[in-house]
Amino acid sequence: MSLDVSPQLLAAAEQGDIREQDFVDTVRTSLPYAYDLIASLAADLRAGTADFTDNHTPPPSEEERGQLLRALASDAVRGSLERHFGVALAFQNCHRVAVFRPEARGGRTHGRFTSVRSQILNQSPEFRDC
Repeated sequence: MSLDVSPQLLAAAEQGDIREQDFVDTVRTSLPYAYDLIASLAADLRAGTADFTDNHTPPPSEEERGQLLRALASDAVRGSLERHFGVALAFQNCHRVAVFRPEARGGRTHGRFTSVRSQILNQSPEFRDC
């Protein structure tokens, strides 16, 4: 299961729309490694002037890697995290997450990071089965 959804949140969803903050709180508690990594990168981005900041450190375990993959593979989770932190997310390999300023999306730096060329250049044998 990707998220640990409380009975209250499930009941609210069955009745209609839920508050996005309630969803983000569920992501935070269900996928703490992914949430904390993105929060840290977003804070680094806000503290500097670069177009983006990214992570090069592999997760400490397969559990954390799984959290990251689940967070970024879900349109709903990824979109909510982008709105919550005010960033645009990009992802390579099994752990290289980048946060961009929203206005950088589609720009030259973002385009380079998300290009097929960059994806190929960031491959290595240890990521083959991640």
